[in-house]
Amino acid sequence: MTEHPGGPLILAEVSLSAVRRNVRVFRERAGDARVMAVVKADGYGHGAVPVARAALEAGAEWLGVARVEEGLALREAGIRAPILILGSIGPEGALQAVAGDLDLTVFEPSHIPPLVAAARELGKRARVHVKVDTGMGRIGWRDFDEAARWMNGLRELPEVEIRGTFTHFAAADAEDLAHAQEQYRQFDRWVRDLTAQGLRPPYVHAANTSAVVSLPEARYDMVRVGIGLYGYLPNPGWNGRIAARPALRWTARLMHVKWVNPGATISYGCAYRAPDRRRIGTVAAGYADGLRRGLSNVGYMLVRGKRAPIVGRVCMDQTMIDLTGVPEATPGDSVVLLGEDGGERCTADDHARWTGTISYEILCGIAKRVPRIYV
Repeated sequence: MTEHPGGPLILAEVSLSAVRRNVRVFRERAGDARVMAVVKADGYGHGAVPVARAALEAGAEWLGVARVEEGLALREAGIRAPILILGSIGPEGALQAVAGDLDLTVFEPSHIPPLVAAARELGKRARVHVKVDTGMGRIGWRDFDEAARWMNGLRELPEVEIRGTFTHFAAADAEDLAHAQEQYRQFDRWVRDLTAQGLRPPYVHAANTSAVVSLPEARYDMVRVGIGLYGYLPNPGWNGRIAARPALRWTARLMHVKWVNPGATISYGCAYRAPDRRRIGTVAAGYADGLRRGLSNVGYMLVRGKRAPIVGRVCMDQTMIDLTGVPEATPGDSVVLLGEDGGERCTADDHARWTGTISYEILCGIAKRVPRIYV
């Protein structure tokens, strides 16, 4: 049980050993392919720098982030591993990106002049990965012939080094893999065409966490592990298919306990009315901490190894729970929002199911004001 007396009212514990274990699990599943640990969005709310270090210690060779600022923060922390910016950097980020030795995603001709200018100014080469859109519909070349002609032209630029090409699966976590398989066929045809033209770069990558599990043929030279790094799978129904373990445990302090009579209302809008005499606890966690307001009157927290239902509306800084079934609970107890306590569990998948979202959003939504500690 996490102890809070004298410490923060709320905290998130991140197990770096769980991160390392998850990397090893995906490394084994990836075969000969390298592993890119995706640590964008501050490591999905876990902390990008400590997670990146743990992942690299466990055998990941690349890191993936969404924005230049995220890559530079890793560099400033002393991390020298290859880092790929998975999104567009914009012309204003070219100089910083090249100076920071960051690999960059390109998918249209306008990306190149700022990179060439930055490379000339710095006396370095801009390292790029060409992205193609095989069905995600987000970013990437859709005309493969045009993309190949463009890549052939890039080879003539001494300021640019083509290090990779990749695509992203839209539905590799679906029960019906028809769309993912069609994406794979398109991408594989693209890779074969590049190879025939002598254009195949050193790093070809397509498989995200989902595809590592569902499409082993899509591993190529590298796999990109995102949510799996943190112990979750994109399809909660797959739990058990790969031995990933959640890395984050989120707890808060039980601040107050009281008995209320039948008919007493709890929280804003009087959305909960006690059906009989109930023992109500107030927990130091609310939607400003990332506890979604959609959990109002839905789901539970864990107290002393028992489930305590959430009652009333989640407030900005506090939430009420029903402790009638946990008579031993007292103020100062640690309450588990995400994690295990005794034989009970409450996961980001549970929160996602209760609020109609996905585990990614639950984890990324844990606010900055919640202290992270690394264990």
